[in-house]
Amino acid sequence: MSSRGARIISQGNKQHLQLKVQTGDLLINETLDREKLCGPIEPCILHFQVLMEKPLEIFQAELRVIDINDHSPVFTEKEMILKIPENSPLGITFPLNYAVDLDLGSNNVQNYKIRPSSHFRVLTRELRDGRKYPELVLDKELDREEEPQLRLTLTALDGGSPLRSGTTQVRIEVVDSNDNAPEFEQPIYKVQIPENSPLGSLVATVSARDLDSGANGKISYTLFQPSEDTSKTLEVNPMTGEIRLRKQLDFETTMSYEVDIKATDGGGLSGKCTLLLQVVDVNDNPPQVTMSALTSPIPENSPEIVVAVFSVSDPDSGNNGKTISSIQEDLPFLLKPSVKNFYTLVTERALDREAKAEYNITVTVTDMGTPRLQTEYNVTVQISDVNDNAPAFTQTSYTLFVRENNSPALHIGSVSATDRDSGTNAQVTYSLLPPQDPHPPLASLVSINADNGHLFALRSLDYEALQAFEFRVGATDRGSPALSSEVLVRLLVLDANDNSPFVLYPLQNGSAPCTELVPRAAEPGYLVTKVVAVDGDSGQNAWLSFQLLKATEPGLFGVWAHNGEVRTARLLSERDAAKHRLLVLVKDNGEPPRSATATLHVLLVDGFSQPYLPLPEAAPAQVQADSLTVYLVVALASVSTLFLFSVLLFVAVRLCRRSRAASVGRCSVSEGPFPGHLVDVSGTGTLSQSYQYEVCLAGASGTNEFKFLKPILPNIQGQSPVPEMKENSNFRNDFGFSIQLK
Repeated sequence: MSSRGARIISQGNKQHLQLKVQTGDLLINETLDREKLCGPIEPCILHFQVLMEKPLEIFQAELRVIDINDHSPVFTEKEMILKIPENSPLGITFPLNYAVDLDLGSNNVQNYKIRPSSHFRVLTRELRDGRKYPELVLDKELDREEEPQLRLTLTALDGGSPLRSGTTQVRIEVVDSNDNAPEFEQPIYKVQIPENSPLGSLVATVSARDLDSGANGKISYTLFQPSEDTSKTLEVNPMTGEIRLRKQLDFETTMSYEVDIKATDGGGLSGKCTLLLQVVDVNDNPPQVTMSALTSPIPENSPEIVVAVFSVSDPDSGNNGKTISSIQEDLPFLLKPSVKNFYTLVTERALDREAKAEYNITVTVTDMGTPRLQTEYNVTVQISDVNDNAPAFTQTSYTLFVRENNSPALHIGSVSATDRDSGTNAQVTYSLLPPQDPHPPLASLVSINADNGHLFALRSLDYEALQAFEFRVGATDRGSPALSSEVLVRLLVLDANDNSPFVLYPLQNGSAPCTELVPRAAEPGYLVTKVVAVDGDSGQNAWLSFQLLKATEPGLFGVWAHNGEVRTARLLSERDAAKHRLLVLVKDNGEPPRSATATLHVLLVDGFSQPYLPLPEAAPAQVQADSLTVYLVVALASVSTLFLFSVLLFVAVRLCRRSRAASVGRCSVSEGPFPGHLVDVSGTGTLSQSYQYEVCLAGASGTNEFKFLKPILPNIQGQSPVPEMKENSNFRNDFGFSIQLK
C-alpha cells in the first residue's frame, strides 16, 4: 500500500481517519461523537474512500459509529405548569412534555417516575416514532382552597448502562371553581371619625375573603342600599374596600351613620357587613347670642333697669356646648342669669347722662371646648336725659362797662349759661330778676335778649348821675320741672369828658368882681390868690391844668399849672399900674379837652392898713376910691351869702346819700350856682370826688385871713389821704373872710 501511494479521502474538510500505509492500520484522529456526526440517524455510518495513486484506483469504504450511553435524558423545560380545575374527575390524564436523550435505542429514555405521588401517578406512553412521554393520572380529588398548588418532580430514566436520568419540576395549579362566597373579616365595623375631617379622609377599610381564585375570587365592594344622605356622604372603593368621605361631616346635623357593605366575587356570589360610623364632635361652632329684648335709650338717674334679655346657645355637645357669659368690668352694668340659657343685662346703679351718654357693651360668650371658641355681641345703650342740671353761668359774676352818653338800645355785653342736659332740658332762657332795691328802676335801664343773653342799655346813661349799679340775671331751662340759676351783673358807667371845668373861686357869676390885694412890697413868688375849680368828670377827664391867658402887664404874675396858684413873678415897683386884670384858662385832660376861664382883678396897695389906695389925682381919685370900697363890701357880702348857701347844699347832699343805701348814684341839686355833685378827679391841684370842700366866709374880722385847710377824708377803703395843706399867713385882704377847704 505504501508503494501504490494509498491515502484516505473523507467527505468534508475534516479528516476523522488516518491510514498507516506501512502496516495497513486504519486509525481515528479524534474521539468520535455519534450524536454530533449523525444525530438521531441510526445506524451512524461515516463514508470515506481509499485512493490508490499507482495505479489510480478508488475504493469505497464505510465506518459505523456505535452508540454508547453517554448522554442523560434532558427535559426541555425546567418547570412544567399545569392548570387543573379543582373539580376534575378522578382518572383524568394530563400529558406531559417528554425528556430528550441523544442516545438511541436502549440508551434512550425508557421510563418516567414522579414523586410525591399523593394525588397523581405517571404513565409512560410511546409515540409512533418510538419516543416515550409521561402522562399524569389524577388519583385523588383536588381542593384549591385546601391546596391551591402542587409541586411534583418528574424523572426520566434511560436503559443504558450505567443508568442515566434527568428531572424536571411539575407545578400543578389547581384551578378554582366558584364554590365559595365572599366572607368579611368582621360582620360589624365600628368607626369613630371627627366631624372636621377633610374631604377624602379614610373612614374605614373593609375586607372580604373569598377562598376561590381568579375571577371567582376577585371581589368588588359596594354600598348596599344606602340612603340618599349616606350615598352623598360616603363612597367605597370597589377594588380596595376603602371607605372615604365625599361630604363634610357635621355632628350637629347627623351624629352617626349605619350602612351595609356588599362584597361580590366574579361568579356572582356575595357577602355583607355593617359599618357603624360614629361622628365625633369637635368644638367647631362658636356660641350664638340671640337678643330677645333691648331697651334703648334708658333714662338716667334710674337704678336697676333691665336693659336687654338675650339667650345663648352652642350646637356642640359636652363641654363644647357649655358656655360662660361676661361683659366688661368697668361698666355700670350687671349680667344676671335667668332661666336656662337666658341672661338679663341690668344697670348696676343710677346712670348720669352728663358723665356718659352712650355705652358700648360687649357681651362675650365663651364655650368650654378645646380650643375655646368665643362670640362677642355688641350692645349700644343710649342714656336719655332727665332735667337734673340747672343752667350754669360761665362766670361767677359779670362786670360790664359802658361809656356814658351811649345811644339807646346799645349792646353792652352778654351773659352766657350752659346746661349739661340735652334737648329742651338744655335750652336756656334768660331774664332780668326783680331788684331788691327799686332805685334805680332797672326796667328803664337795661334789657336782655331771652334767647342769647345779650344785654342792652335802654337809654343814655350819665356817669355823673349814675356811676354803677348791680342787677341779677336768671337763666332757666325748658325742662320739666324747670331748673334755674342766677348771676350778679355789675354795670360800670365809664366817664366821658362831657363836663367843662367849673370855677369855684373866684366866682364867675356876673356879680361884682372880686379884687385881690397885693402889697407892693411883695417878694417874687408871693401868693396872690388861688383859682379853685372842679370838674364833674372823673379820671383824666377831671385832671385840671391852669394857664394864664391874658394879663394887663405880662410877666408880672404867673399861674402854677397844677394847683392854680397865682403868684408874683418879680418884684413890684412904683411904676407898675395899680390895677391888673388876669384871665386864667382852666382846662381838663379829657379827649377832646374842655376848658373854662376865670377873670381875676388884682389891686396893688402899699399896705393892708390903708382902706383904699391913694391915687396921685385929687378929688376925682378919692371919689373913685370910695366907690371901689363900696363895691368891695357888696361883693364880700354876696360871696359870703353864696358860700353859706353852698354849705347847706353840701349837707343836703350828704343826707341824701345816707338815705340811699343801695344806690350808687349821688344826690343832684339843681339850684344854686354850684353843681349838686362833685366828680372823681386826680392829679395835683384838682379837686377829687372823694373830698368835699367847704368855703367859709367870716365877715368883719380883724385881720381877715385866707386859709387853706386839710380836706375831710371820706371813709373809703383803699384811697390814699390827701396831704394837709398848710396855712399861708402871707395872703390877707380887706374883705374880712377866710376860705376853708375840707
